[in-house]
Amino acid sequence: MEESRGLVTMKGKPLTLLGHRPEVGQPAPAFTCLDRDLKEVRLSDFEGRAKLISVTPSLDTPVCEMQTRRFNQEAEKLPPAVQLIAVSMDLPFAQARFCATHGIERLSVLSDHRDASFGLAYGLLIKELRLLARAVLVLDAADTVRHFQLVGELTEHPDYDAALAAARAVAGS
Repeated sequence: MEESRGLVTMKGKPLTLLGHRPEVGQPAPAFTCLDRDLKEVRLSDFEGRAKLISVTPSLDTPVCEMQTRRFNQEAEKLPPAVQLIAVSMDLPFAQARFCATHGIERLSVLSDHRDASFGLAYGLLIKELRLLARAVLVLDAADTVRHFQLVGELTEHPDYDAALAAARAVAGS
């Protein structure tokens, strides 16, 4: 298992990431997560669409909540060819409650809690916490990584504008 120490911190404390991060231009690794109904969802289920994937440690924290709400709001401004996905280690039941409370309707919200399939495939599983590091990825319709921002400090926001611009670019608008 590949380990990377110090690429991310939590309040300045270095953490260890598990798994291998794909580079921009490489094929996106397959993954399997659970949706709010406990149904397995795979990357291949979104075949043929560009994807913006918002990754958060836990939806029940202020920055993660704001990140998820921001991408939900931005979804209507993106071309229909872009599928927005949110991934966290939260249990599907907690995700369902969060989405109902905050009106999250435009994102496919997925839980990686069972196998950490996504976290390990994308090098985002935090060893010390068994949470995912904050990141944003954009994949084109052929599932090639076109944008990958790993946020260095878990308590900070990603670059929303860069991610949204990358999503528009891969959607051809």
